[in-house]
Amino acid sequence: MGSSIVRVGVIGCGEIAQVSHIPTFNFLSDYFEVTYLCDISTKALQHCKRKVAGNPPNTTKSAEELCSSSEVDAVLVCNASAYHTEHALLALKNDKSVLVEKPLTSSYEDIERLQAAEKASKGRLMVGYMRRYAPSFLDAIAEIGGISQILYARVRDIIGPNAVFVGQSGTYPKRFDDYAPEDSQALQDKDRTASDEALAAFGVIANDETRRMLMLLGGLGTHDLSAMREAIGMPKSVKTAVLKLPIWTATFDYGSFPVVYESGVNQVPIFDAHIEIYGPDKIVRINYDTPYVKGLPTTMTVREKTTGPRGEECYQERNVRTTYEDNYTVEFKAWHESIVHRSEPKTTIEDARQDVDLMQMLLRAAFPSE
Repeated sequence: MGSSIVRVGVIGCGEIAQVSHIPTFNFLSDYFEVTYLCDISTKALQHCKRKVAGNPPNTTKSAEELCSSSEVDAVLVCNASAYHTEHALLALKNDKSVLVEKPLTSSYEDIERLQAAEKASKGRLMVGYMRRYAPSFLDAIAEIGGISQILYARVRDIIGPNAVFVGQSGTYPKRFDDYAPEDSQALQDKDRTASDEALAAFGVIANDETRRMLMLLGGLGTHDLSAMREAIGMPKSVKTAVLKLPIWTATFDYGSFPVVYESGVNQVPIFDAHIEIYGPDKIVRINYDTPYVKGLPTTMTVREKTTGPRGEECYQERNVRTTYEDNYTVEFKAWHESIVHRSEPKTTIEDARQDVDLMQMLLRAAFPSE
């Protein structure tokens, strides 16, 4: 790669590519150039081709063609999650660095296949946990490190319908249905097979309820669970788990303190997502907003006991906004850094394995074998 501008091929031209990824690449034109698009929909390809700034990208329905192209330095996989492993393997086979939208996988077998492929490749795989790249998240981890003892933590992600936020994003995404019935059936079959194999490996009975919860934990859930384990580590066990729609909850045991996890969707158009850690004298909160509206930063709130100007005990609250850069922008800049300097990203395959561990722990607790 002779230039610091990374030529990117994008696999998947759906909502997230239209609302967030392609606009972010356009803004980061000193870092990236989109040279290839791949999707099974011709109309989606043409629509997204018009959205790419600069030279029109090549388009294809073949992920193999995109990954093997000499016009592509790195690959973004943001299509249906059932194909994440397959297309990440293609990218690594062709010595391309690859950013895979979460979830990477819910399968231990896939993790091992990806690790072997990365070891044999010149490319590196990074998982798209964009919340963990927010500067305020990193600031909060530093604040948490100053807490003498964690007493309790809460991880919440209860949000309104995504359509509300997408509809106000100013990106005007479109959905297309010009794909073959066999492509739709192939996706359904692949989803079903992957879910059933993962649940069997977890020791959980596969049915409509457990398949649905596995999908939700991999989608919405990994945002929170991944950030939770970076902030405070992995739990020892799951004490309780009620995994029901539309809102689910669990209690993690960290040995010396509990963590309540609650997530789901209702119809109130707000984005209530945060991680809050309680210590004896300090409470640190990371506040997330919808990623679908550009420029909404992650912020940190610190509430603490302190000493006043006359030596008296008093209360202090700080609201910290480190930057207006949104999480996808910061994440893509970190990906660029990893590619150009050939350094290991923070969110690796090995790191993503811990989310599979958490999915197994939660599903086993909620659906114990009889």
